Amino acid sequence: MSIRIALENPQEFFTNQDIIRGQVVFTLSRAEHVGAIIVKLEGESRTALGVPVDGSGRGISQRPAGQGPDVMYNGRRPLEVMHENHKLLYKVAQVFPEENTPPPREPMVLAPGQHRFSFEFKFPFNNMCSDAAAMSKMGGLAGSGGFASGSGLFGLGGIRVMDGTKQLLYTHVTKTLPPSFTGFPGEAEIRYYVKVTVQRPGLFKENWRYHTGLKFQPIEPPRPPKTNQEAYARRPFAFRPRTPRPTHDSRARTSFFSGRRGGPSSQPDGAQSPGLPEEPPSVEISARLPHPAILTCNKPIPLRILAKKLIPPDASEVYLTALEINLIGQTHIRCQDLVNTELSRWVITSRHGLQIQISRPGDAVGSEFVIPDNLWNTIPLPNTVMPSFKTCNLARDYQLEVKIGLAWGKPLQTGSSSFFKGKNRVDASDIPQELHLPLNFSNIQIYSGLAPPEQLLDAVRQGRGRRRQSASTSTNNPPRPPRTAAAAAAGGSSAQTGQTPTSPQHPPALPPRTSTQPPPPQQQDQSQEQVAPPYDDAPPSYDEAMAEEMTGPMIPASARPAYSGVTNENSPSTLPEKS
Repeated sequence: MSIRIALENPQEFFTNQDIIRGQVVFTLSRAEHVGAIIVKLEGESRTALGVPVDGSGRGISQRPAGQGPDVMYNGRRPLEVMHENHKLLYKVAQVFPEENTPPPREPMVLAPGQHRFSFEFKFPFNNMCSDAAAMSKMGGLAGSGGFASGSGLFGLGGIRVMDGTKQLLYTHVTKTLPPSFTGFPGEAEIRYYVKVTVQRPGLFKENWRYHTGLKFQPIEPPRPPKTNQEAYARRPFAFRPRTPRPTHDSRARTSFFSGRRGGPSSQPDGAQSPGLPEEPPSVEISARLPHPAILTCNKPIPLRILAKKLIPPDASEVYLTALEINLIGQTHIRCQDLVNTELSRWVITSRHGLQIQISRPGDAVGSEFVIPDNLWNTIPLPNTVMPSFKTCNLARDYQLEVKIGLAWGKPLQTGSSSFFKGKNRVDASDIPQELHLPLNFSNIQIYSGLAPPEQLLDAVRQGRGRRRQSASTSTNNPPRPPRTAAAAAAGGSSAQTGQTPTSPQHPPALPPRTSTQPPPPQQQDQSQEQVAPPYDDAPPSYDEAMAEEMTGPMIPASARPAYSGVTNENSPSTLPEKS
């Protein structure tokens, strides 16, 4: 017996509203009784954190190399390892027997040889685990959709699906499906896969299972319109005053072997008068990004770096000597009541030994110099950078760090004469003064680069407009009911006498109750038109309803950049098993 899943037109990764088709290739060496063959499209977000022994809410990472789940933390073992598993995606299809056929009374027999069963799924927009109504109806033995009330044993009369009531114990958010992610072994992962289960009737017969992993990358949300606004990080700075340059006479007199050959007349013409320190320059460096600050996967950073001269106008030259751009990712991991934050760093560019002049003595105060962007505008983000996302127990956001090195005076050439040896040794006062400035963008969004089609954007805009209109009409307060004559008279009498009204001897009348008898046929028809029929599942949003009508792939294969958020989508899970 062998089972494998053959996908039709497999993609580098799948995205929202993609239709995934394939076949379950089932090869038998002998005849077998088969109750049902079930194919599932699943997505999971799993986390595992150790309970700290100090009682704090910061979870302990379970991924030190070579130590496994039994890890030491400050010399002590964690009390317990907590787990949290969210079913982001769960779709079920029965490929044998066919869904439209009634369930057989006895298990069917498949002859020896190769059998093929086709399946088809469509990736939704949002996660499924946040739908409490759907989760509460799922569990045990069910029908082909996972929600019908099937009955039977050993694959007869129903198919076995996950117990969705366990998802009701967790806190959920409704967001776009997150990307595939296996960045922190033993601690967190997000996986998507297609799984096939062959149900074999019999008390001592085990079901056959097989699954194949998938890579998933979500469609980016609609981008805001382009404006001239910019988000910036800037910092003014000033160099320290230099030590006054000693005179030529003082150098000659202090030398033991030079004698008294030097005199006041030996100072060269045009030299700076001794004892007057040079005023240090002051420059403001600013790094700018389009507002809102959005980067795109596999695209260069749209960064601008400007240098603005402050004071004084006759200061010496200032040079850019180093530039380093780092992308910092923060992964927020939650497991029940435990939280942990992991940092990742990507070096986008690191340039040293530069000699780019950004300030000249003749430049006016307030003049700006744009640092050439060819230092970074040809370098895309690494393909291991995933888009920003937030799901029930995992979230990823980013920061951008720009480090700049500046020098007061022209930097020394590499391989020049040493300070201590050589004929042309450099004077200490001639060594350029250097400093390094960090500029940080604390809130950076990264989009996947998979732009939604225009027809979907139009549907989103129309849906938002309709929801605003419906919300405005529903928020109107109903008119207050008119006061009865008895209440008005009682109020008037109490106001005239100025005394507290006495309580009535008889209890107040009960409010009118609705009639339990069925209404006339005409009224019943009108009430059925006004009240919408109940859904077996939560009603789809307007965006998803419009997207369901669209056929074909949302994003063509040629427009999908490389993505390796998962090194091997078919590798086994690295999270510790539940005890």
